[in-house]
Amino acid sequence: MRLDKFVCKSTELTRIEAIQQINCGEVSVNGHIATNEATQVHENNTIMLNGVRLKARDFRYILMHKPAGTICSNIDEGYPSLFNYLDVEKASELHIAGRLDADTTGMVLITDDGRWSFNITVPTKECSKVYRVGLSNAIADDVAFKFNKGVKLQGEQQLTLPATLEVIGPKEVLLTITEGKFHQVKRMFAAVGNRVVSLHREEIGEICLDVEVGQWRYLTNGEVQSFTK
Repeated sequence: MRLDKFVCKSTELTRIEAIQQINCGEVSVNGHIATNEATQVHENNTIMLNGVRLKARDFRYILMHKPAGTICSNIDEGYPSLFNYLDVEKASELHIAGRLDADTTGMVLITDDGRWSFNITVPTKECSKVYRVGLSNAIADDVAFKFNKGVKLQGEQQLTLPATLEVIGPKEVLLTITEGKFHQVKRMFAAVGNRVVSLHREEIGEICLDVEVGQWRYLTNGEVQSFTK
């Protein structure tokens, strides 16, 4: 992580205060003065501030059931932030691993561990996300085949990665994808002549949503480790 972020995560300093300490030469990394706040460091490095070794606070891993009409942001922006439902200290240090649209409900994972969230959001890691999708029109018989082969989204050249479609009812399906393009699920159904009217994320990786709307819990160690395999 960045040196300024590490200092903040190890002290009660604000980001501005941490940068000031770094720029003034008060911070060393493995015995060498570091004056660039963007220096990349690891928690196993020896990082000192004014002669005192810093130790970052433990990372946090949270599951939340996102309500409709909220946004995946740390602050209110037109819609209220889902962080209004999260009662934890230093919430500003947290970020969301895979955002949902304001009108989309369901599971979001929240953390302050950037390397961990990378494993969830980067397509090459093939982390599956399962969505329950309500449609305006009955699903066509060939959509599952098209999604498995990949479809071309408007404004893009490459096809989507193979996706799995399970039909629940004429206008309700479960869609499993391993990438997260902008408005991807809605754009995929638009590409086959249909329209999404409701969207709910039920699963990410091996974890299923198991809390009520607006509620949250910490992930177990096993759940956290399931994204590092």
